[in-house]
Amino acid sequence: MKRCPRTTAVAVLAMLSVMLGAAPPPSPAAPPESTKTPVAETKADDKKTDDPYAWKSLFDAKTLTGWKAPKFGGEGEVKVEDGMIILGLGDGITGATYTGELPKINYEVTLEGKRLDGNDFFCTTTFPVGDSPCTFVVGGWGGTVVGLSNVDFYDAADNVTTNFHDLKKDTWYRIRIRVSDSKIEAWIGDDKLVDLPTEGHKFSIRWEVDLCKPLGIASWCTKGAVRDIRIRKLKPEEVKQIAEETAKQKG
Repeated sequence: MKRCPRTTAVAVLAMLSVMLGAAPPPSPAAPPESTKTPVAETKADDKKTDDPYAWKSLFDAKTLTGWKAPKFGGEGEVKVEDGMIILGLGDGITGATYTGELPKINYEVTLEGKRLDGNDFFCTTTFPVGDSPCTFVVGGWGGTVVGLSNVDFYDAADNVTTNFHDLKKDTWYRIRIRVSDSKIEAWIGDDKLVDLPTEGHKFSIRWEVDLCKPLGIASWCTKGAVRDIRIRKLKPEEVKQIAEETAKQKG
């Protein structure tokens, strides 16, 4: 059999190594696996951690740290149970108010709420609109009214945002409120129930929820539960897009 020239050369080199007393060259080894995080992943993790527009949790699901239970008069007990803030059944308002720092404009807040007992609102949320407060009522006036209180001094039962929604007991509902320079929007699940430009309108609250400022969640003669409360700032491009959409709404 005719030998391959490369094979012959290798054999000669190996023979010379033995004659000279040198160890044969080691065969190539696979490069060791890196124990370092790839640069791209490190940057992504850093970006995620430092992102000023990332969602921030406002409730640790264990304690009322960062929250207080205002004394409205006739309120029910406020406590944490099974990862939820329970708003006890009271004779009037029962609520929990966030005590940490918050953006006043160009942000959105989301939470899940459930009516456990009673027939009125159970996760009504008061929030800042610049220097003014406003409230997104969920299931008021007997259990079905949804809207903002107040708009131009009229409450959720009697203004341009008045809506109705079937809200069952023992059912979790995802609430989302978005406040930008241009408008206030609010959803229950996938249903967008508020879409109101801020220009030309005056926003305020009913006196009953005054102790919920600047951000608070309340029930009325109803036992409610809330969980997964989060907030984030809107990105500049989102604010711009919302402004463009609002301009089109106005025609």
